[in-house]
Amino acid sequence: MEVNTETKLTVSLTPAAIEKVREIMAQQPEPYEGLRVRVIGGGCSGFQYQLHFEKDANTGDPSFDFSGVKVFIDERSLLYINGTEIDFVDGLQGSGFKFNNPNVKGSCGCGESFTV
Repeated sequence: MEVNTETKLTVSLTPAAIEKVREIMAQQPEPYEGLRVRVIGGGCSGFQYQLHFEKDANTGDPSFDFSGVKVFIDERSLLYINGTEIDFVDGLQGSGFKFNNPNVKGSCGCGESFTV
């Protein structure tokens, strides 16, 4: 993992998450530079994770490289998810990206939003 040296804050992607991001990016009709991870206000617990593909990174945003998968996170969001491991799970109860965030103080019943 290569971390932008401008910041000591970090996140990680599991091998399953890296492969899923690669798979989804390959299916897109246009090329993207990487994955944008954000924390936005909303949900029943106050904050939600948001993922989308990014054509160009914003200047100054911390960036991470996981085996060729670029991840961009704005400074504000990174404060909420510092130390988070992003995984991809595929099981009987569904599949999706799972955030193992050590900063979470509580979450809603559905697991879609959190408090810090």
